[in-house]
Amino acid sequence: MKISARNQLRGIVETVDLGVVTAKVSVRVGDNLIESVITRQSAEEMNIQPGSPITAVIKSTEVLLMTD
Repeated sequence: MKISARNQLRGIVETVDLGVVTAKVSVRVGDNLIESVITRQSAEEMNIQPGSPITAVIKSTEVLLMTD
């Protein structure tokens, strides 16, 4: 599958919390945890399960930075 978004991070699904309509998916990328809220139907159709490899594609109009 080809996609135009360039901000792609490979990771491993850590948790999937299924709600009635949505699902919160936590993805471990190195030391970082990225969380995404998608539809429950999408999570089920994609068979997203803890431990599975996945790519987080980030498309945003704004990226905030913070110094240490």
